[in-house]
Amino acid sequence: MNSVAYLPLFAASVGTKRTTAFSNKKKIQPIRSMRAVVQRVVSASVEVDGRTVSEIGPGLLVLVGLHDSDSESDAEYICRKVLNMRLFPNQSTGKAWDLNVMQKNYEVLLVSQFTLYGMLKGNKPDFHVAMPPQRAKPFYASVVERFGKYYTPDAIKDGVFGAVMKVNLVNDGPVTMQIDSQPSKNIVEASEGS
Repeated sequence: MNSVAYLPLFAASVGTKRTTAFSNKKKIQPIRSMRAVVQRVVSASVEVDGRTVSEIGPGLLVLVGLHDSDSESDAEYICRKVLNMRLFPNQSTGKAWDLNVMQKNYEVLLVSQFTLYGMLKGNKPDFHVAMPPQRAKPFYASVVERFGKYYTPDAIKDGVFGAVMKVNLVNDGPVTMQIDSQPSKNIVEASEGS
């Protein structure tokens, strides 16, 4: 009889531990950061309503996704990282990944793209973690301005915020990189350990 009385207590304590462990896992939040998808291009352009509004020759096409929690430090990180990425070959040394867009005097085409923070709920896209348009428009404008400040305003182009755009590009390589302004914990731990 005693063993029967203790069994539910034991089961309850095991159940509690499992529930607690499960609850802790649920509390882990995904990384929240600005996201950029960077493509090395031979050329790229943006059309709105059948009219070309921006175009570049060789350089970088950068799709920019703004998270609801982004701050100026996220914009700073993305700007500096994109402009300093060594994605271009150096013909004089023969090194493939040696020069950044500024060293090549190439252009950068920025395009706002809230769908970078889309997720599927079933088969329907959901964009609730993207920065709302009323906040995103001035924030994105400050990102474009920041790129011009660190490089040169004439080399920085952009699309039309909130418009339905047709983005045309000739990817060079192809080379496509994704950058988040706050690297995941696993990546940080790996780099600290090496």
